[in-house]
Amino acid sequence: MVKLSAELIEQAAQYTNPVRDRELDLRGYKIPVLENLGATLDQFDTIDFSDNEIRKLDGFPLLKRLKTLLMNNNRICRVGENLEQALPSMRELILTSNNIQELGDLDPLASVKTLTLLSLLRNPVTNKKHYRLYVINKIPQIHVLDFQKVKLKERQEAEKMFKGKRGAQLAKDIAKRTKTFTPGAAVQQLEKKKMGPSPADVEAIKNAIANASSLAEVERLKGLLQAGQIPGREIRHGAPEMVEEEEETEENGVVHMEPDIQMECAGGENMRPEGMVGVHGHLEMVKAVEEVKLVEGEKKQADDDESEEDMDEDSPVNGS
Repeated sequence: MVKLSAELIEQAAQYTNPVRDRELDLRGYKIPVLENLGATLDQFDTIDFSDNEIRKLDGFPLLKRLKTLLMNNNRICRVGENLEQALPSMRELILTSNNIQELGDLDPLASVKTLTLLSLLRNPVTNKKHYRLYVINKIPQIHVLDFQKVKLKERQEAEKMFKGKRGAQLAKDIAKRTKTFTPGAAVQQLEKKKMGPSPADVEAIKNAIANASSLAEVERLKGLLQAGQIPGREIRHGAPEMVEEEEETEENGVVHMEPDIQMECAGGENMRPEGMVGVHGHLEMVKAVEEVKLVEGEKKQADDDESEEDMDEDSPVNGS
């Protein structure tokens, strides 16, 4: 993708088109956002933004001269508000092959009183019921819609359909808008939909980690979690009695793991095993088990050394 910079605007092709309008050619640069258009110095009647990656029709400075905007083959799904203030002379808007979904997404165009030609061909919105009559009603000054002249009969039908309280209610019902991103809203909605692990599953996972006594056991638990299984269930169901949680974790040296595991399980996405036992938690668990094994090994070695010394002192020397 290429940023729409002042340098790009200065270097782009500029010419007089067949209808004798001054045109700026910004076609095919894969531009994602409309910006820095003040660099045009309002010297163009037509700007061609075809074949880019633009998602929102917005970001225009005041361009009094601009009459035609070619936006076909982009990804536009939203139309900005107050376009009439930035583009007071816009007559023709080509939005062919974009991604406008709902009739309500077209409402901002109603304020552009100079708009007489509009193309929405190959947009999902054209498949909506009453699409053409809705647009004619919303933009009554439109002369050509989707390269077809608006007939008097269509204007009368549109006026009749959306007239009065019933018509206003119908327009309100079908003028749904595409939902847009609100910071934090998606996270809250996702949290509502999450199906986190049950308290029994959390308990089982904690017990399984607390009872791990070797690296081989740790690797086995990791494999079970990655396979989507709860290893603690087997341990919990197979054991006659379970010792208190705090005592078990203290004996196995993994007390510091409990908050991490509890946090990951409570917020893990769709109960993914990797979310329940994160990489950091796994490394901490392995380190704790290794420390326990090292301490036990040193203690055992010390006991063996003491027993050998005792045997040397007690054993009789040959010839004594």
